[in-house]
Amino acid sequence: MRHKFTLAAFVAAFAVLPLGSAVAQVGESGYSLPLALAVKAATKAIATCASNGYPVSAVVVDPSGIIKLEAKGDHSTIHTTTAAYRKAYTVVTFGPIFRFDASSTFAGLVAKNPNGAALATLPDIALLAGGVAIKVKDEIVAALGVSGSPGGDKDEACAQAGVASIKDDPASSQ
Repeated sequence: MRHKFTLAAFVAAFAVLPLGSAVAQVGESGYSLPLALAVKAATKAIATCASNGYPVSAVVVDPSGIIKLEAKGDHSTIHTTTAAYRKAYTVVTFGPIFRFDASSTFAGLVAKNPNGAALATLPDIALLAGGVAIKVKDEIVAALGVSGSPGGDKDEACAQAGVASIKDDPASSQ
């Protein structure tokens, strides 16, 4: 009898809890950032930081937070890809809700809210500068996260340079 109750409780829990793919965010327009643009933006971000002596990594995620591209820059440390991912993930998952384009803005908003620290306990959220939205019109279609410089403000400047490098590309406005 106990086995039946446990199985029933297990099945009921999965019936109530949404599955990851069923609740994944998707862009309203259906636009998908081409891989070539993700590579161009990440490469520019890494090169910008490298020119300043900062070995960084860059990650581009789609609107669902799925990694489209992960690039570990030369001489960057192992943790930089994880931090870059979390910065980009924060932008695509919370940016549309709280209306921000950079993870530094979100970190500032959270710091002002007495309950904001609770958001940092959510999986893969980083309250750090270094993530920037990639937008088509007003829609966030991806995000670029950068990590490895001595300060998130420097990471974010490199991410902004990467995003700026693809802004006027014809493939980015479809």
